[in-house]
Amino acid sequence: MPDLLGRSVYLTEFEKQNAPLAACPAGGAPVFISLHIGEEFAPDYPARVRAMCAWLRGHGWRILADVSEVTARQFGCTDIAALAAELGLWGLRLDDGFTLEEACALAARMPVAVNASTTTPAEAAALAAAGPQVIAIHNFYPRPETGLDPDFLRESTRMLRAAGLKVYAFIPGDGQLRGPLHAGLPTLEAHRSAAPLAAFADLAVNYGLDGIFAGDPGVSEYELALIRRYCDSGVLPLPVYLAPGQEGLYGKTFTCRPDSPRWLVRYQESRKYAQAGGPVEPAACGPRPRGAITMDNRLYGRYSGEIQLIREDLPADGRVNVIGRLAPRYLLLADCIRRGSRFEMVRPPEGEGTADAL
Repeated sequence: MPDLLGRSVYLTEFEKQNAPLAACPAGGAPVFISLHIGEEFAPDYPARVRAMCAWLRGHGWRILADVSEVTARQFGCTDIAALAAELGLWGLRLDDGFTLEEACALAARMPVAVNASTTTPAEAAALAAAGPQVIAIHNFYPRPETGLDPDFLRESTRMLRAAGLKVYAFIPGDGQLRGPLHAGLPTLEAHRSAAPLAAFADLAVNYGLDGIFAGDPGVSEYELALIRRYCDSGVLPLPVYLAPGQEGLYGKTFTCRPDSPRWLVRYQESRKYAQAGGPVEPAACGPRPRGAITMDNRLYGRYSGEIQLIREDLPADGRVNVIGRLAPRYLLLADCIRRGSRFEMVRPPEGEGTADAL
Protein backbone atom coordinates (compact mmCIF):
# COMPACT_ATOMS: atom_id res chain seq x y z
CA MET A 1 0.00 0.00 0.00
CA PRO A 2 1.27 3.54 -0.68
CA ASP A 3 2.67 5.21 2.43
CA LEU A 4 1.26 8.66 1.64
CA LEU A 5 -0.86 10.68 -0.78
CA GLY A 6 0.96 12.66 -3.47
CA ARG A 7 -0.44 16.07 -4.36
CA SER A 8 -0.82 18.15 -7.52
CA VAL A 9 -0.04 21.83 -8.04
CA TYR A 10 -0.82 23.93 -11.12
CA LEU A 11 0.88 27.25 -11.75
CA THR A 12 -2.20 29.43 -12.15
CA GLU A 13 -3.89 28.10 -8.99
CA PHE A 14 -0.56 28.13 -7.12
CA GLU A 15 -0.11 31.84 -7.67
CA LYS A 16 -3.57 32.61 -6.29
CA GLN A 17 -2.88 31.05 -2.90
CA ASN A 18 -0.56 32.08 -0.10
CA ALA A 19 -0.15 28.49 1.11
CA PRO A 20 -1.06 26.12 -1.74
CA LEU A 21 0.06 23.05 0.21
CA ALA A 22 0.24 22.21 3.88
CA ALA A 23 3.50 21.14 5.47
CA CYS A 24 5.13 18.27 3.64
CA PRO A 25 5.10 14.91 5.47
CA ALA A 26 8.39 13.91 7.07
CA GLY A 27 10.88 12.55 4.56
CA GLY A 28 9.39 14.37 1.61
CA ALA A 29 6.36 13.56 -0.53
CA PRO A 30 5.84 13.75 -4.29
CA VAL A 31 4.01 16.64 -5.89
CA PHE A 32 2.89 16.53 -9.53
CA ILE A 33 3.21 19.62 -11.73
CA SER A 34 2.66 20.10 -15.46
CA LEU A 35 5.03 22.14 -17.62
CA HIS A 36 3.06 21.98 -20.86
CA ILE A 37 -0.32 23.57 -20.17
CA GLY A 38 -0.58 25.78 -23.25
CA GLU A 39 -2.89 28.43 -21.78
CA GLU A 40 -0.27 29.24 -19.11
CA PHE A 41 2.50 30.08 -21.57
CA ALA A 42 3.61 33.74 -21.53
CA PRO A 43 6.93 35.62 -21.72
CA ASP A 44 7.31 35.42 -17.94
CA TYR A 45 6.29 31.75 -17.75
CA PRO A 46 9.79 30.32 -17.09
CA ALA A 47 10.41 32.76 -14.23
CA ARG A 48 7.07 31.95 -12.64
CA VAL A 49 7.73 28.21 -12.85
CA ARG A 50 11.19 28.65 -11.32
CA ALA A 51 9.62 30.54 -8.40
CA MET A 52 7.00 27.82 -7.89
CA CYS A 53 9.58 25.03 -7.93
CA ALA A 54 11.78 26.92 -5.48
CA TRP A 55 8.83 27.26 -3.09
CA LEU A 56 7.95 23.57 -3.36
CA ARG A 57 11.54 22.43 -2.81
CA GLY A 58 11.87 24.81 0.11
CA HIS A 59 8.88 23.20 1.75
CA GLY A 60 10.21 19.67 1.35
CA TRP A 61 8.22 18.45 -1.66
CA ARG A 62 9.75 16.17 -4.31
CA ILE A 63 8.68 17.51 -7.71
CA LEU A 64 7.56 15.21 -10.51
CA ALA A 65 7.09 17.36 -13.61
CA ASP A 66 5.01 16.46 -16.64
CA VAL A 67 7.08 17.51 -19.67
CA SER A 68 7.01 17.28 -23.46
CA GLU A 69 9.81 17.28 -26.04
CA VAL A 70 9.59 21.09 -26.39
CA THR A 71 9.65 21.95 -22.66
CA ALA A 72 13.43 22.34 -22.43
CA ARG A 73 13.48 24.85 -25.32
CA GLN A 74 10.78 26.95 -23.64
CA PHE A 75 13.14 27.40 -20.69
CA GLY A 76 16.24 27.97 -22.82
CA CYS A 77 17.87 24.69 -21.78
CA THR A 78 19.85 22.40 -24.01
CA ASP A 79 17.95 19.27 -23.01
CA ILE A 80 15.35 18.03 -20.54
CA ALA A 81 17.96 16.68 -18.10
CA ALA A 82 19.51 20.13 -17.87
CA LEU A 83 16.10 21.63 -17.16
CA ALA A 84 15.48 19.04 -14.44
CA ALA A 85 18.75 20.01 -12.78
CA GLU A 86 17.99 23.74 -13.04
CA LEU A 87 14.51 23.41 -11.50
CA GLY A 88 15.59 20.86 -8.89
CA LEU A 89 13.11 18.25 -10.12
CA TRP A 90 12.96 14.86 -8.44
CA GLY A 91 11.57 13.15 -11.53
CA LEU A 92 10.13 13.58 -15.02
CA ARG A 93 6.79 12.41 -16.36
CA LEU A 94 7.47 12.00 -20.07
CA ASP A 95 4.62 12.98 -22.35
CA ASP A 96 4.41 12.08 -26.05
CA GLY A 97 7.44 12.93 -28.18
CA PHE A 98 10.20 11.04 -26.34
CA THR A 99 11.63 7.92 -27.94
CA LEU A 100 12.14 4.73 -25.95
CA GLU A 101 15.91 5.28 -26.17
CA GLU A 102 15.59 8.81 -24.78
CA ALA A 103 13.33 7.61 -21.97
CA CYS A 104 15.76 4.82 -21.04
CA ALA A 105 18.70 7.26 -21.02
CA LEU A 106 16.82 9.59 -18.67
CA ALA A 107 15.74 6.65 -16.46
CA ALA A 108 19.40 5.81 -15.89
CA ARG A 109 19.93 9.28 -14.39
CA MET A 110 16.75 10.05 -12.39
CA PRO A 111 13.22 8.84 -11.61
CA VAL A 112 11.13 8.72 -14.77
CA ALA A 113 7.39 8.23 -15.24
CA VAL A 114 5.70 7.09 -18.45
CA ASN A 115 2.10 6.86 -19.61
CA ALA A 116 0.59 3.70 -18.15
CA SER A 117 -2.15 3.58 -20.79
CA THR A 118 0.15 3.56 -23.83
CA THR A 119 3.31 1.76 -22.69
CA THR A 120 3.61 -1.73 -24.17
CA PRO A 121 4.93 -4.78 -22.27
CA ALA A 122 8.19 -4.69 -24.26
CA GLU A 123 8.69 -0.97 -23.56
CA ALA A 124 7.89 -1.48 -19.89
CA ALA A 125 10.51 -4.23 -19.59
CA ALA A 126 13.15 -2.09 -21.34
CA LEU A 127 12.43 0.87 -19.07
CA ALA A 128 12.49 -1.27 -15.93
CA ALA A 129 15.95 -2.52 -16.92
CA ALA A 130 17.19 1.01 -17.66
CA GLY A 131 16.79 2.59 -14.24
CA PRO A 132 15.94 1.86 -10.61
CA GLN A 133 12.96 4.24 -10.31
CA VAL A 134 10.69 3.95 -13.33
CA ILE A 135 6.98 4.58 -12.79
CA ALA A 136 3.98 4.13 -15.04
CA ILE A 137 1.30 6.71 -14.28
CA HIS A 138 -2.27 6.38 -15.45
CA ASN A 139 -3.79 9.60 -16.78
CA PHE A 140 -6.48 11.62 -15.04
CA TYR A 141 -9.68 12.43 -16.93
CA PRO A 142 -11.28 15.89 -16.53
CA ARG A 143 -14.32 15.13 -18.70
CA PRO A 144 -17.05 13.08 -17.02
CA GLU A 145 -17.65 9.63 -18.55
CA THR A 146 -14.12 9.35 -19.99
CA GLY A 147 -12.31 7.88 -16.98
CA LEU A 148 -10.98 4.34 -17.10
CA ASP A 149 -13.16 1.31 -16.44
CA PRO A 150 -12.14 -1.22 -13.75
CA ASP A 151 -11.17 -4.00 -16.17
CA PHE A 152 -8.75 -1.83 -18.14
CA LEU A 153 -7.16 -0.35 -15.01
CA ARG A 154 -6.72 -3.76 -13.44
CA GLU A 155 -5.32 -5.48 -16.53
CA SER A 156 -2.93 -2.69 -17.55
CA THR A 157 -1.66 -2.38 -13.98
CA ARG A 158 -1.06 -6.12 -13.80
CA MET A 159 0.95 -6.05 -17.03
CA LEU A 160 3.07 -3.08 -16.02
CA ARG A 161 3.89 -4.46 -12.60
CA ALA A 162 4.76 -7.84 -14.11
CA ALA A 163 7.25 -6.01 -16.35
CA GLY A 164 8.90 -4.46 -13.30
CA LEU A 165 7.37 -0.96 -13.17
CA LYS A 166 5.71 0.71 -10.24
CA VAL A 167 2.22 1.96 -11.11
CA TYR A 168 0.57 5.21 -9.97
CA ALA A 169 -2.85 6.78 -10.58
CA PHE A 170 -4.94 9.81 -9.61
CA ILE A 171 -7.94 10.40 -7.37
CA PRO A 172 -10.21 13.48 -7.26
CA GLY A 173 -10.03 16.16 -4.61
CA ASP A 174 -12.87 17.44 -2.46
CA GLY A 175 -11.96 21.12 -2.24
CA GLN A 176 -10.67 23.30 -5.04
CA LEU A 177 -11.21 21.38 -8.29
CA ARG A 178 -9.12 22.17 -11.34
CA GLY A 179 -10.83 24.09 -14.14
CA PRO A 180 -12.20 24.58 -16.60
CA LEU A 181 -14.69 21.75 -15.97
CA HIS A 182 -14.27 21.50 -12.17
CA ALA A 183 -15.54 17.90 -12.32
CA GLY A 184 -12.68 16.16 -10.54
CA LEU A 185 -9.52 14.58 -11.91
CA PRO A 186 -9.78 10.83 -11.32
CA THR A 187 -8.13 8.02 -13.22
CA LEU A 188 -11.09 5.69 -12.62
CA GLU A 189 -14.50 7.01 -13.67
CA ALA A 190 -16.15 5.33 -10.68
CA HIS A 191 -14.17 7.65 -8.40
CA ARG A 192 -15.46 10.94 -9.84
CA SER A 193 -18.00 11.53 -7.07
CA ALA A 194 -16.22 9.55 -4.34
CA ALA A 195 -14.49 11.04 -1.31
CA PRO A 196 -10.67 11.09 -1.57
CA LEU A 197 -10.30 8.52 1.22
CA ALA A 198 -12.67 6.10 -0.53
CA ALA A 199 -10.91 6.47 -3.89
CA PHE A 200 -7.48 6.16 -2.26
CA ALA A 201 -8.40 2.97 -0.40
CA ASP A 202 -10.02 1.48 -3.49
CA LEU A 203 -6.87 1.99 -5.60
CA ALA A 204 -4.62 0.71 -2.83
CA VAL A 205 -6.62 -2.36 -1.82
CA ASN A 206 -8.43 -3.48 -4.95
CA TYR A 207 -5.93 -2.44 -7.64
CA GLY A 208 -2.66 -2.77 -5.72
CA LEU A 209 -1.22 0.55 -6.88
CA ASP A 210 2.20 1.61 -5.64
CA GLY A 211 1.50 5.35 -5.53
CA ILE A 212 -1.51 7.67 -5.65
CA PHE A 213 -1.75 11.39 -6.43
CA ALA A 214 -4.67 13.72 -5.84
CA GLY A 215 -5.25 15.15 -9.31
CA ASP A 216 -7.11 18.24 -8.07
CA PRO A 217 -5.25 20.87 -6.06
CA GLY A 218 -7.77 20.90 -3.20
CA VAL A 219 -8.01 18.11 -0.62
CA SER A 220 -9.63 18.87 2.74
CA GLU A 221 -7.75 18.44 5.99
CA TYR A 222 -10.40 15.91 7.08
CA GLU A 223 -9.56 13.65 4.13
CA LEU A 224 -5.80 14.17 4.45
CA ALA A 225 -5.92 13.25 8.14
CA LEU A 226 -7.86 10.03 7.51
CA ILE A 227 -5.56 9.00 4.65
CA ARG A 228 -2.48 9.67 6.82
CA ARG A 229 -3.99 7.62 9.63
CA TYR A 230 -4.74 4.76 7.27
CA CYS A 231 -1.24 4.79 5.76
CA ASP A 232 0.46 4.98 9.17
CA SER A 233 -1.61 2.36 11.02
CA GLY A 234 -3.17 0.13 8.37
CA VAL A 235 -6.53 0.66 10.11
CA LEU A 236 -9.14 1.76 7.56
CA PRO A 237 -11.40 4.62 8.79
CA LEU A 238 -15.09 4.27 7.90
CA PRO A 239 -17.06 7.55 8.10
CA VAL A 240 -20.45 6.34 9.30
CA TYR A 241 -23.60 7.71 10.89
CA LEU A 242 -24.53 5.83 14.05
CA ALA A 243 -27.93 5.90 15.74
CA PRO A 244 -28.31 7.64 19.11
CA GLY A 245 -26.95 5.41 21.85
CA GLN A 246 -24.39 3.76 19.56
CA GLU A 247 -21.83 6.59 19.50
CA GLY A 248 -19.56 4.61 21.82
CA LEU A 249 -18.62 2.45 18.84
CA TYR A 250 -16.76 5.35 17.20
CA GLY A 251 -13.01 4.97 17.37
CA LYS A 252 -12.96 1.29 18.35
CA THR A 253 -10.75 -0.93 16.20
CA PHE A 254 -12.45 -3.96 14.70
CA THR A 255 -11.24 -6.89 12.61
CA CYS A 256 -13.06 -8.40 9.66
CA ARG A 257 -13.70 -12.03 10.50
CA PRO A 258 -11.69 -14.31 8.19
CA ASP A 259 -14.86 -16.21 7.29
CA SER A 260 -16.91 -13.14 6.34
CA PRO A 261 -18.94 -13.79 3.17
CA ARG A 262 -18.90 -11.59 0.07
CA TRP A 263 -22.11 -9.75 0.96
CA LEU A 264 -21.21 -8.50 4.46
CA VAL A 265 -18.38 -7.77 6.89
CA ARG A 266 -18.59 -9.45 10.30
CA TYR A 267 -17.07 -7.40 13.13
CA GLN A 268 -14.95 -9.96 14.97
CA GLU A 269 -14.85 -8.18 18.34
CA SER A 270 -18.44 -6.89 18.36
CA ARG A 271 -20.13 -9.47 20.59
CA LYS A 272 -17.49 -8.81 23.25
CA TYR A 273 -18.47 -5.13 23.32
CA ALA A 274 -22.18 -6.00 23.36
CA GLN A 275 -21.89 -8.31 26.37
CA ALA A 276 -20.82 -5.36 28.50
CA GLY A 277 -23.97 -3.41 27.60
CA GLY A 278 -26.65 -5.95 28.40
CA PRO A 279 -29.38 -7.39 26.13
CA VAL A 280 -29.92 -5.79 22.73
CA GLU A 281 -33.64 -5.12 22.30
CA PRO A 282 -35.26 -5.21 18.81
CA ALA A 283 -35.41 -1.73 17.21
CA ALA A 284 -35.32 -0.30 13.67
CA CYS A 285 -35.46 -3.75 12.07
CA GLY A 286 -35.82 -2.40 8.56
CA PRO A 287 -34.28 -3.27 5.19
CA ARG A 288 -30.51 -3.54 5.08
CA PRO A 289 -29.24 -1.71 1.98
CA ARG A 290 -25.61 -1.65 0.90
CA GLY A 291 -23.67 0.43 3.42
CA ALA A 292 -25.97 -0.28 6.36
CA ILE A 293 -24.45 -1.01 9.79
CA THR A 294 -26.46 -3.63 11.70
CA MET A 295 -26.49 -5.26 15.13
CA ASP A 296 -28.18 -8.56 15.92
CA ASN A 297 -30.68 -8.24 18.76
CA ARG A 298 -31.61 -10.68 21.56
CA LEU A 299 -33.96 -12.61 19.25
CA TYR A 300 -30.84 -13.98 17.53
CA GLY A 301 -29.74 -15.72 20.70
CA ARG A 302 -25.99 -16.08 21.07
CA TYR A 303 -25.43 -13.83 18.06
CA SER A 304 -26.93 -10.88 19.96
CA GLY A 305 -24.63 -7.88 19.71
CA GLU A 306 -22.84 -8.94 16.54
CA ILE A 307 -22.24 -5.99 14.20
CA GLN A 308 -22.10 -6.24 10.44
CA LEU A 309 -21.44 -3.90 7.53
CA ILE A 310 -23.73 -4.81 4.62
CA ARG A 311 -22.12 -4.93 1.16
CA GLU A 312 -25.12 -6.17 -0.85
CA ASP A 313 -28.78 -5.29 -0.26
CA LEU A 314 -30.48 -7.62 2.21
CA PRO A 315 -34.13 -7.70 3.36
CA ALA A 316 -35.43 -6.71 6.76
CA ASP A 317 -35.09 -9.23 9.58
CA GLY A 318 -36.81 -8.84 12.95
CA ARG A 319 -33.68 -10.21 14.62
CA VAL A 320 -31.41 -7.53 13.15
CA ASN A 321 -31.35 -3.83 14.12
CA VAL A 322 -30.11 -1.20 11.66
CA ILE A 323 -27.87 1.04 13.78
CA GLY A 324 -26.04 3.14 11.18
CA ARG A 325 -24.85 3.56 7.61
CA LEU A 326 -21.79 4.56 5.67
CA ALA A 327 -21.88 8.20 4.56
CA PRO A 328 -22.85 8.19 0.84
CA ARG A 329 -19.54 9.31 -0.70
CA TYR A 330 -17.72 6.54 1.19
CA LEU A 331 -19.72 3.54 -0.04
CA LEU A 332 -16.66 2.25 -1.92
CA LEU A 333 -15.06 1.54 1.45
CA ALA A 334 -17.46 -1.37 1.93
CA ASP A 335 -15.43 -3.19 -0.72
CA CYS A 336 -12.04 -2.20 0.70
CA ILE A 337 -12.19 -4.39 3.80
CA ARG A 338 -10.39 -7.68 3.33
CA ARG A 339 -10.78 -10.75 5.52
CA GLY A 340 -8.58 -10.23 8.57
CA SER A 341 -8.04 -6.50 7.97
CA ARG A 342 -8.65 -3.87 10.65
CA PHE A 343 -10.97 -0.88 10.48
CA GLU A 344 -12.70 1.70 12.68
CA MET A 345 -15.86 3.75 12.45
CA VAL A 346 -15.38 7.53 12.57
CA ARG A 347 -17.71 10.52 12.41
CA PRO A 348 -18.35 11.85 8.87
CA PRO A 349 -17.21 15.36 7.95
CA GLU A 350 -19.52 18.27 8.58
CA GLY A 351 -21.78 18.97 5.64
CA GLU A 352 -21.65 15.38 4.35
CA GLY A 353 -25.36 14.86 5.04
CA THR A 354 -27.46 13.60 7.90
CA ALA A 355 -28.24 10.31 9.59
CA ASP A 356 -31.98 10.72 9.02
CA ALA A 357 -32.17 7.70 6.74
CA LEU A 358 -31.18 5.21 9.45
